Amino acid sequence: MCGIVGYIGPRDATPIILNGLKRLEYRGYDSAGIAIFENEKIEVRREPGKLENLEATVREQPISGAPGIGHTRWATHGAPSARNAHPHLGNSGRVVVVHNGIVENFLELKDELASEGAVFNSDTDTETIVLLVERHQSTGLSLTEAARKTFQQIRGAHGVVLMSAEEPDKIVCARIGNAGGVVIGLGDGENFIASDIPAILEHTRRVIFLESHQMAIITAEGVRVETLEGEELKPQIHTVSWDPVAAEKGEYRHFMQKEIHEQVRALTNTLAGRVDFERGKIRLPELNLTPEIAKRIQKIYITACGTAAYAGMVGKTLIEKIARVPVEVVIGSEFRYSDPIIDENTVVLAISQSGETADTLAAMEEGRKKGAIIWSIVNAIGSQAMRVADGSISMQTGPEIGVASTKAFTAPLVDQYMLAILLADLRGVLDDKTRKALVADLRLVPDLVGRTLQREAEVEKCARALKDIRDCLYLGRGINMPIAYEGALKLKEISYIHAEGYPAGEMKHGPIALIDENMPVVCIAPTDPWHEKMISQIQQAKARNGTVIAVATDGDELVAGMADYILWVPECPWMLSPIVTVLPLQLLAYHIATIRGLDVDQPRNLAKSVTVE
Repeated sequence: MCGIVGYIGPRDATPIILNGLKRLEYRGYDSAGIAIFENEKIEVRREPGKLENLEATVREQPISGAPGIGHTRWATHGAPSARNAHPHLGNSGRVVVVHNGIVENFLELKDELASEGAVFNSDTDTETIVLLVERHQSTGLSLTEAARKTFQQIRGAHGVVLMSAEEPDKIVCARIGNAGGVVIGLGDGENFIASDIPAILEHTRRVIFLESHQMAIITAEGVRVETLEGEELKPQIHTVSWDPVAAEKGEYRHFMQKEIHEQVRALTNTLAGRVDFERGKIRLPELNLTPEIAKRIQKIYITACGTAAYAGMVGKTLIEKIARVPVEVVIGSEFRYSDPIIDENTVVLAISQSGETADTLAAMEEGRKKGAIIWSIVNAIGSQAMRVADGSISMQTGPEIGVASTKAFTAPLVDQYMLAILLADLRGVLDDKTRKALVADLRLVPDLVGRTLQREAEVEKCARALKDIRDCLYLGRGINMPIAYEGALKLKEISYIHAEGYPAGEMKHGPIALIDENMPVVCIAPTDPWHEKMISQIQQAKARNGTVIAVATDGDELVAGMADYILWVPECPWMLSPIVTVLPLQLLAYHIATIRGLDVDQPRNLAKSVTVE
């Protein structure tokens, strides 16, 4: 799942789409394809690998015409191959789709469609979309109405673009949840579609951003925006600045805000090519992990700095719970000075957004000297932490411009969850039923994140109430204890407000002395195994006149009756809960900082990559 570009108008769509996809290459992808309406039919060209492979194929087998759609894809279902690359044609060859997202109920839909005689020509979930559209068209529905019914059937967060040889005068697209942007570019007698602004900036600066639960019917002459139920809407038309940096931000005020909302797409991307939902298996080929290595591992050290270290603390719980391997988390700057006990049966796992953090690299070097297996989880492809490791996992989130890390925190949470399942599988400590259930839960992640981010307005209200605070205490337990640390760090980094994260059970051992009417307390209290204990902490804070801001699961009446402000999150499997509980805390820090008039993308005294010790 990555880049989408579409065009409808009098010009040849092929060069427009290929150039647009080229401008989205920075997102990363493993295959690319294009579909063009030519000579009364839809012609498709698809290739695995880089865009240059597709361009070579198009030179050898030219296609030209309009309308057209194109896609660069990270594989989420099925290996990266021409067979699985987008766009996908239906069985009739007359309808074609490109798609960003994960169809959560694709296995049920696939069984249903197959029982009716539909033929699947790929291993993807996306193909269910085009086959559903064809099924509805067979009853006499137009492309628009067939698409509408399909959008209402698929579960999850999606960006979808469809066209049909039967109705070549239109393209239909939709944004369902927050599966990444759908941008419509307005031209003169022509219109454009993209998953992000850079793809179409050379053609137009007038754009419409589709909101969640909206669809658009696009012709060369105009655009009609509707709800998924068919109610016509009057969309706001934005004029994008000529400043390329401002243009990159699109509909968002800051890169940090954009990157918070990009987490739906970023987390879909980090799953890409690694999850076999049908077999309930995890693939991490770049880790170079064999059953022999997995079985000999006796201990894992996770080493990282700042936000990445807090991600590692969540990873400790996941790996110990699922794979039953002891894990210790050591801050990178302390690692080599602690004389860690390491041998050839030890793994040193480094986590770094940039892959160039000096303290983390020094920890990796110390592990290497002592004979450890060295792994890394890194966002920047080709960085030193990736090059020097024996195996690595790429976060696949795309560039993170804002100094305060957001999507590069949640991605390694998912990466470590997958690592834990793979380790457990190779070590033989996980039965098939449990493994398949854990893998199946990953399908929920993009939609859970999208639903949480849709509540930004509620978080902003809370931020306005807290904008003048001078101190704040964050409390969490178990797997969400590191989220207290991370929430406090975000507030410190960009709002310059003193904040401390604490294990909630430790509050009575000192921090409780600080709580009064001037000390807000953020309590991370989803319905996880530690929920009852967190209720007790909330009661203790309220008994001392503390203002309580709770992160709580939808429908939790106990928390609702006690907290002053509630940041609601959807119900979630507890081992994945940190992915959603951290989101309102990212947004809370962001909005407090913007209300205070601060530079959230470049906070004082901080750098994106800390390359000195």
